[in-house]
Amino acid sequence: MAAGKEIRTKIKSVENTKKITKAMEMVAASKMRKAQERMRQARPYADKIRNITAHLSEANPEYRSPYMRDVAVSGGATKAVGFIVITTDKGLCGGLNTNLLRAVVNKMKDVQGAGGSIQVVAIGNKGFGFMNRFGANVISHVVQLGDAPQLEKLIGPVKVMLDAFTEGRIDAVHLCYTRFLNTMRQEPVVESLLPLSAARLAQSDAEKTQYGWDYIYEPDAATVIDDLLTRYIEALAYQGVAENMASEQSARMVAMKAATDNAGTLIGELKLIYNKTRQAAITKELSEIVGGAAAISG
Repeated sequence: MAAGKEIRTKIKSVENTKKITKAMEMVAASKMRKAQERMRQARPYADKIRNITAHLSEANPEYRSPYMRDVAVSGGATKAVGFIVITTDKGLCGGLNTNLLRAVVNKMKDVQGAGGSIQVVAIGNKGFGFMNRFGANVISHVVQLGDAPQLEKLIGPVKVMLDAFTEGRIDAVHLCYTRFLNTMRQEPVVESLLPLSAARLAQSDAEKTQYGWDYIYEPDAATVIDDLLTRYIEALAYQGVAENMASEQSARMVAMKAATDNAGTLIGELKLIYNKTRQAAITKELSEIVGGAAAISG
């Protein structure tokens, strides 16, 4: 019964794996609810800053922030593009990171094919490791944000990219993350962050009438608008991290549930094979006993 013992050992191993994946599924389900709540709470803050900044910008049409500058690149000139890539610190979340990084690499190849150069800010261990292997120019990174990311940890790496843009060392910045749609669906996103487009700061008629007064600026309009735009861009980056974390927990819950179901199916198949092997061994022993008894009696 050496084969039977080997099958029993394999069944025990798969059962232990099933316990682990089930526990991870339950933990991910608990963290997913908290991550979704954190993601929803971050949205009103970014919307409020956007409304105020848009209104201030309209109230001072003579000033145009460097974050909203028009980038004109002559034919043949090298265009430098920055990427803020948001991934997870841990794995076991299905194809979440793979799908995003595939989209980022395709965008990077388009930029390089047009003669452009690339700079990367990596947020998350998976993206940081991949970009180093890919050979990208990683100018800043932050990892191990935990389950409740703090804006203070993101400001430093994001500011490196903002400074490069305002100083003219890069001409555009893309924000790359996985958008949370629902528990079963997450979408990789590579969207333009800088320069800020008019569509991002567009206001509805109701929002335009919400602020119906003039402003007194201290120290001046340029400083106030630039600081508000900086806070707004930081809020967009934080929102990307919050969306990515909600997507991570949802993807991990689904992946671990699939792993648990597959482990259960494998255990059933192994038990069937074990029972067949055991039955065959018993039948063989009975045949040998009957054959021996017949030989003795004959």
